[in-house]
Amino acid sequence: MTDAQQLAQQILDTVGGSANIADVENCMTRLRVEVVSDAAVDLPALKGTDGVIAAIAAGSNLQIVLGPGLVDRVAVGLEALRASAPSPTTAGGGPDAGPAGASPEELAARGAAMKATARSRSDGRAMRAVRKISAIFIPLIPALIACGLIAGINGILTNLGWLPAATPFLGVLSSGFLSLLAVFVGMNAAKEFGGTPILGGAVGGIIVAAGVANVSVLGQQLAPGQGGVLAAMAGGIVAAYVERTMRRHTPDVVALIVVPTVTVLVAGALTLGVLMTVAGVVSVAIGSAATWLLANGGAFAGFVLGGLFLPLVMTGMHQALTPIHTTLIDQTGWTVLLPVLAMGGAGQIGAAIALWLRFRSNAALTRTIRGALPAGLLGVGEPLIYGVTLPLGRPFITACIGGAFGGGVVGLFDQLGHTVGAIAIGASDLSLLPLLDGSSGYGWAILGYGSGLVTAYVVGFLATLLFGVSDSVRADLAEQSAPGAPLDVVASAEPADATSPVAGAAAGAAAPSGAADAGAPVRSGSGSSR
Repeated sequence: MTDAQQLAQQILDTVGGSANIADVENCMTRLRVEVVSDAAVDLPALKGTDGVIAAIAAGSNLQIVLGPGLVDRVAVGLEALRASAPSPTTAGGGPDAGPAGASPEELAARGAAMKATARSRSDGRAMRAVRKISAIFIPLIPALIACGLIAGINGILTNLGWLPAATPFLGVLSSGFLSLLAVFVGMNAAKEFGGTPILGGAVGGIIVAAGVANVSVLGQQLAPGQGGVLAAMAGGIVAAYVERTMRRHTPDVVALIVVPTVTVLVAGALTLGVLMTVAGVVSVAIGSAATWLLANGGAFAGFVLGGLFLPLVMTGMHQALTPIHTTLIDQTGWTVLLPVLAMGGAGQIGAAIALWLRFRSNAALTRTIRGALPAGLLGVGEPLIYGVTLPLGRPFITACIGGAFGGGVVGLFDQLGHTVGAIAIGASDLSLLPLLDGSSGYGWAILGYGSGLVTAYVVGFLATLLFGVSDSVRADLAEQSAPGAPLDVVASAEPADATSPVAGAAAGAAAPSGAADAGAPVRSGSGSSR
């Protein structure tokens, strides 16, 4: 059994077994598990599992941070274990016996737990909506990164004169996926909302079809690509609902012909007649608002955005920005928001380096930072959030301060007319450098972004070095550094100070999940290097 399979088995055991899992999905760093009863989850054991960077419970939803790469393998292993588990109706002697032969009293208790779980789920509808929307775009991120990097390399080589401008090879490689992005968004949207992916893709394909130029709605001529990914997402969702409705009311004998035909006809007509126009207006409004915000708010807007991004990452809410980034790229060729928001991770890197230098004799802490820092430099911030800065309390706040100052610098460049943008999403920190572009070209973009990075590193480092550790935490870390002291936990981390504006946002976001509880461990070996 591989490490990923062993970890999947340990996670399965601590969350209450296969019967307690309602759904499993993953993003680039987190495993999200919907459980039937949160009372059956052994959260302390889950948090203490080797390889688990953090485990956050929000009602029936568990977010288990594992890091990039490993999370994909564990998700596959967990699904395989669920598939191989015995059916509840066969585990206890027949369908009338209930799960594992449960007694009537046990069934009543199980029903009460499921009712309570359903009630807790209704309280989290906004977060579930965010997860569904983000799940539409997350599978597209590897291709967006790849095509963005190829486009960036193509631009750099062309600008340097090392590649003839007339050479279309790299340009075709980078633009093929992007030209059909609406199709893939439509497919994923239909899938996430319970429809057939290919039907969602058929509706999404309408948006980029050349024949759209011959269609007018209420006297307004449509244009191919109008509404972009927002129209494709809406069209895919509509297609899923139409298809599900038709399947409920169509006889099986004609379902194969009637259901897909009516789905594409109805959802396609709504997409052409309504969604493309509405989504086009919304897309233009998003682009105008983002451009206006940084062009006029400049340093102040960048300061606020850069400072508040880490709390968004901590709660997973940053995924809600993915359609906005994609819309901006579709409109202008780059997103002006991503370089500003990326400063949050840069501030955290400065904070982590300060902790590493200040407490280098603490083997547990330095081992954790060494494991998480490479991922942070490549733009994956969760290992540092949950393994280092958030458990210690104040360093999370000083990291946000570093991100705020870095965002302010990038925003200042935007305000001065040298827009800093990213031509693809999914990358951050150093990995974003080849993906930069802007109104004044790559040179100004890399100067603005690089200046913000350096500022965030330095401010995050100095703020953490000077104010980032309380006396009690400093004493605990020093005690652990003594010969013979245990090296597996930080005994009494100080929670974030809710009186600070940035800290208040972080502490408020962390409160439901318990991720910032006093005494949260910083375990050795936690990181993305596994």
